[in-house]
Amino acid sequence: MFRAVYKLKQEAGVESFMNYVTFNEQSMVFTLRTEHTMYQMQVRQFGILCHLYYGPFLGEDELDYRIIELDRGFSPNPYEADRDRTISLDILPQEYSGYGNGDYRVCAAEVDFQDGSAALDLRYQGYEVLKGKYKLPGMPAMFGDDTQAETLEIRLADEYSGANAVLMFGIFPKLDLITRAVRFENLGDRSYRLRKVMSAQLDFLDGPFELIHFHGRHTMERMPERLPLMHGMARFGSRRGTSSHQHNPFAILCRPDTTEERGLCYGLSLVYSGNFLFEAEVDQMNQVRVMMGIHPAHFWQEVQCGDVFYTPEIIMGCSEDGLTGLSHLFHDGMRQNLMRGKYVFSPRPVLINNWEATYFTFDEEKIFSIAEKALDLGVDLFVLDDGWFGKRDSDFSGLGDWTVNEEKIRGGLKNLSERIRSLGLKLGLWIEPEMVSEDSNLYREHPDWCLRVPGRLPVRGRYQLNLDITRQEVRDHVMEQIISLIEECHISYIKWDMNRSLGNVYSSVLIPQKQGEVFHRYVLALYEMQESLITRFPDLLFENCSGGGGRFDAGMLYYSPQIWCSDNTDAVDRLRIQYGTSFGYPITSMGAHVSAVPNHQTGRSVSIRTRSVVASCGTYGFELDPEKMTKEEMQEARKGLEEYKATENLRLCGDFYRLSNPFMNQDFCLWQFVSKEKKETLVEGVILRHQANSPVFYVYLRGLKADARYQRTDTGRVYSGAALMKAGLPLPLELGEYQPVRMIFREIP
Repeated sequence: MFRAVYKLKQEAGVESFMNYVTFNEQSMVFTLRTEHTMYQMQVRQFGILCHLYYGPFLGEDELDYRIIELDRGFSPNPYEADRDRTISLDILPQEYSGYGNGDYRVCAAEVDFQDGSAALDLRYQGYEVLKGKYKLPGMPAMFGDDTQAETLEIRLADEYSGANAVLMFGIFPKLDLITRAVRFENLGDRSYRLRKVMSAQLDFLDGPFELIHFHGRHTMERMPERLPLMHGMARFGSRRGTSSHQHNPFAILCRPDTTEERGLCYGLSLVYSGNFLFEAEVDQMNQVRVMMGIHPAHFWQEVQCGDVFYTPEIIMGCSEDGLTGLSHLFHDGMRQNLMRGKYVFSPRPVLINNWEATYFTFDEEKIFSIAEKALDLGVDLFVLDDGWFGKRDSDFSGLGDWTVNEEKIRGGLKNLSERIRSLGLKLGLWIEPEMVSEDSNLYREHPDWCLRVPGRLPVRGRYQLNLDITRQEVRDHVMEQIISLIEECHISYIKWDMNRSLGNVYSSVLIPQKQGEVFHRYVLALYEMQESLITRFPDLLFENCSGGGGRFDAGMLYYSPQIWCSDNTDAVDRLRIQYGTSFGYPITSMGAHVSAVPNHQTGRSVSIRTRSVVASCGTYGFELDPEKMTKEEMQEARKGLEEYKATENLRLCGDFYRLSNPFMNQDFCLWQFVSKEKKETLVEGVILRHQANSPVFYVYLRGLKADARYQRTDTGRVYSGAALMKAGLPLPLELGEYQPVRMIFREIP
């Protein structure tokens, strides 16, 4: 039988909690509440912790009646049930399942014990409610004080082994979000090995559900795909050492009738930047089990006696207001209680990056001339991209040597920095700290400092190898060079890139029994490096990147307010990339630039006005050579930047609406920002196709006050909110494809 080891803590005479976590000692039902949702669990016979409900708030009802216990053939029963064949872990909806205990569905945890057994039977032991939000040592997670969040911990234990799983729930009532993580402890007298450990499991008693996931490839990331869940397994993930271009650790589960504006849907975002796995199973009784966490491929974690292992966090949201409502939950939650630093809600410097202007071929005079000309565009920051360090004239050398190449930058980087800053611009740098070239001083001096399998030739990526940053001396060496550069040259911005997947995954300093920990140790080391950087330089504008969007996840947003959305800067392709990204991530987390035409990735040419509108749906910048722009293009570029800055606060703090789907609508792609007070709205987008004798297309705004009056700023015409939302507006019929759309409306008395 279970024992109530943990008890509710409350100081005498003090109202300790917000009462968003309740426990009924008679029915053994836990209820977690947010303003619009509730999550319910029950400790049933023999200490089996069952999931009852997650969805819209239903009041005071306890929903244990939803579980019907019947004898199901070939679904075994716990020994304690004796002759009662209606109780089976193979059928019951559980909060966190283990392998080998009679549940034949996909499980959340698999453990190898020293005697060769693998059965893990987790039963309830007790609970604790705490003020504020739990923390995860060394890992990113949502944060919240005791006015914002509450924590519930439920202890499950396998009585035969000493393996304990503490389920951690973070409740954010006002954000309508719940977070999940698991703390595995070893309270026994023998070590065990975790082989699979998911961060959260959700068991639904009924379907049907559809899954929306976001697949892709380098330069075409986060393409949404919606498919019905069928009997059996649906799974996706990454084994590349990063969250990857190919699959994103964000998923949506929704009812088949769910649309942008209405319908029930759930979102799960893994706050982790390494290998991950999402699994969904529809079982024999049409029940649905969903889970996400670290990918078990080449993963194992030794848990010694007295040790603790924490899983990454999952952010969960539920909305009845369709996919847009769900996106708003994640946008607000990440901006308010995940992303940190001065730039989350503050205007960011507009930058120009020299990569597509020069690639590796430049000197200090060329760089200075680009910076000088960029003043006419109105930028605030010049970013010196790849090629400024070591012997770096191509992809084949130089990585790891973070000292300036004075053959290119005569007089040194400090001198160039002073010249650029004398123009009134700030200076930023591109770096790739996790990598090493074989043709580098670092590799010649420390060839053992990279990940490499003994006795095998390495697999190269972009002709480079991964540094073994799990080693403290490697991290220290790299960070000392970078910190010195930032301080000496007054660097205001860092773009941290990572241009290959992890390969040759073996650390020369770990014993064979611990090689399964390398992938996870690598991610923890990355987090340590980035935490040290932003702690030392709190005013630094920090942007993450991995060949563009190869590590675009909630974990990275804990360290940087923006991530380079994709190496593809083509405005038309970016419509689809930014559309998919917007489902789970704030708009101002997406690095977006106005680049040159013909575009370097696609060869497509569109007007600079169109490129400006698309880049405005992200963190605005330039990726081109202004010396090659015409006078007219410079004027249009300045106008686009001025319009972006005039509406930046609306983009930073407002609500975002997807007004059309560029995968379904071949005629136009439109989006909308609305201020939280609903007093101002901005509609932007691109006409994708122009037809001869074209029909008129209408756009229907959203999120406004129906009874308010809104004036369009460019025409002066006044509309009711109801008219804008219900009757719509005709789109312009100018000739030519890829024409921009931009309209601003403000409430008037």
